Amino acid sequence: MRIEPFHHRVPDSHLAELRQRIHNARWPEASPVAGWGQGIPVQTVRELCAYWVDGYDWREAERQLDAVGQFRADVDGLGIHFLHARSPEPGAFPLILTHGWPGSVLELAGLAKPLTDAGFDVVIPSLPGYGFSDKPFEPGWGIERIAGTWAKLMAGLGYRRYGAAGSDWGTSISSCLAARHPEQVAGIHLIPPLAGPAPDDVLTDSEQAARDEAHRRGRNESGYSEMHRTAPQTIGYALLDSPTGLCAWMAEKLLSWGDGLTRDQVLDQVTLYWLTGTAASSARLYAESIERVGAWIDGRDVTPVNVPAGASIFARESPRPSRRWAARRYPDIRFWAEHDRGGHFPALEVPELLIGDLCAFFSEIR
Repeated sequence: MRIEPFHHRVPDSHLAELRQRIHNARWPEASPVAGWGQGIPVQTVRELCAYWVDGYDWREAERQLDAVGQFRADVDGLGIHFLHARSPEPGAFPLILTHGWPGSVLELAGLAKPLTDAGFDVVIPSLPGYGFSDKPFEPGWGIERIAGTWAKLMAGLGYRRYGAAGSDWGTSISSCLAARHPEQVAGIHLIPPLAGPAPDDVLTDSEQAARDEAHRRGRNESGYSEMHRTAPQTIGYALLDSPTGLCAWMAEKLLSWGDGLTRDQVLDQVTLYWLTGTAASSARLYAESIERVGAWIDGRDVTPVNVPAGASIFARESPRPSRRWAARRYPDIRFWAEHDRGGHFPALEVPELLIGDLCAFFSEIR
């Protein structure tokens, strides 16, 4: 496998065009329903876009990526972009971290330095169709194939035994990687594990509250997922042509799922998707794999993943499975942490908690 250093500086003209498109935006009227009842409020998006034009610095995001170390490798005929940081500690333990949607490697880049200081070699790939990875040119690039690609990437980097961790899509990909390559994967840390109750479970109060919240989100906030699943090509025309549309589409989830993300953290993600033109290609992963993931979340599929597992459950995350639900899929849970803060993007919101959990779990199995 050929691995090459990667560096990409977006031309100034591309950033100027982005600002001009935002200046020329056509805005909808405010919703007749107060608050977020019909989606992200227009004033929220206008304020974000005003800052995007006059305050946000994409060059700082580029510096963050370069500070970790960027590379590209051809794996399974597809160019995969990844961050790779080696620890100065002898006998460092390799760890592959996987992001999801609407995140990116920029979501996880800040974990690299603390983890390498703690004795980990850190690999953070961009999912196929996301960021600076190539866009798949054929169907079939679901979570199982991506997991196989990660196994080949880690082997190409010389790692024979390693850990895997992730959130959002990264949870499912890490689980597939462990299920298919248990001889290489020493353990997985999931944020959170995807699992549901047994049909005859009598739910505790906390389990019922978590179930109710998941149902509420599914009823009121899942339109994006259905669009990605059924018509990623259709929504792609709008999202690749309008930066304000892309900002609204992504910021709705970044802000409502998150726990206090800053404007810069939100716009890091949105700008990377805009500059790489990956709104449609990233959405296609839902068409490939969201039904499989849904069966894990609601408990219909409990095919076991037998490697050692750890889990972090953050207060504003959904779903929030109980440990007994998770044990149906992950029979060898070695670490379980529930936190009173943090949401869907803990690497940005509460990195100190996430880093502590990763170190605590992997210190037992490395």
